[in-house]
Amino acid sequence: MQQEKSKEDHSRLINITAKDLTAGNRRLMEVPYTATLSHAMNTLVANSISSLPVAAPPGHWIGAGGSMIMESDKQTGAVRKHYIGILTMLDILAHIAGGEHNLSDPTDLDRKMGSQVSSIIGHCLEGLSLWTLNPSTTLLECMEVFSKGIHRALVPVESSIESSNTISGVELVESSSAYRMLTQMDLLRFLRDHHSDDLKDVLSRSISDLRAVNESVYAVTASTSVSNAVKSMKAALLNAVPIVHAPEVAEEDHLQLINGRHRKVIGTFSATDLKACRLLELQAWLPLSALEFTEKVSGNERETVSCTEEATMEEAIEKVVTRRVHRVWVVNHQGLLKGVVSLTDIIRSIRAALL
Repeated sequence: MQQEKSKEDHSRLINITAKDLTAGNRRLMEVPYTATLSHAMNTLVANSISSLPVAAPPGHWIGAGGSMIMESDKQTGAVRKHYIGILTMLDILAHIAGGEHNLSDPTDLDRKMGSQVSSIIGHCLEGLSLWTLNPSTTLLECMEVFSKGIHRALVPVESSIESSNTISGVELVESSSAYRMLTQMDLLRFLRDHHSDDLKDVLSRSISDLRAVNESVYAVTASTSVSNAVKSMKAALLNAVPIVHAPEVAEEDHLQLINGRHRKVIGTFSATDLKACRLLELQAWLPLSALEFTEKVSGNERETVSCTEEATMEEAIEKVVTRRVHRVWVVNHQGLLKGVVSLTDIIRSIRAALL
């Protein structure tokens, strides 16, 4: 009887699709390619999101990664716009902090915030990663995509290829009258709220047992400037890094990423911290160290999200979903860094266990 229940749970999981996962999501937020960085940032902050698709007229641009993701008129099928890439908080921070300009010069920040988004997408690699998922893509297939480091994908509300013989999964050519965004966080929120026995068995295991902990973890020191932190993160394709206590390191190590293992975590520097920032504040805070910046943004209230290797996967998911973070630092009982569990790591290890 129990075995039959488990099979039923598993088939229920398998029958969940990308369309189901996005059914409750709000309409897609986007910006036109002519929007200024200032306008885009206001949209991100107002909607408390960390990325925006960028739309352009059809026929003028090559889409991200060569993709042809179009929005078409529901009645006539005529193409109205082409999604050419995605703008993230890291793109904005990298653009503001880039170059040899004076970060405390108001005219410099104004000039940079007046840049068109079309000139910024793609400066960070993620901006060129725009994907769609067929609405009939199963939960496990969505997990496979997200386990490879893809953070988000557009799901057509009515796919022009849904009824064809195309396989489910990632598409580079798509046309629909509307899209919704599916993110790694949406998927984990669903898994948290879904109480099948199959999942309970997996989620009750430790993150160590499920091999979810990535022991390669780069960090910045308490003295690293915002500008150097951002340049290093951009080069390493990281959206966030731990800030560690490292008073003994050489002077040049404060300018770059260092190995964070076995060091005390004292904060997190994340591109998404910009969501809590108004432009005037940003102006005053950019010349600070990364640690001072995070303290200003959080008002000294932001506790570092961490756990030990013994934590269950359920506990790790609860932390990322309720705290709206994209990683949990793994520490020992002395608070020294042992590794990191990202959303990608969580999804990859759960999928492997389910299969």
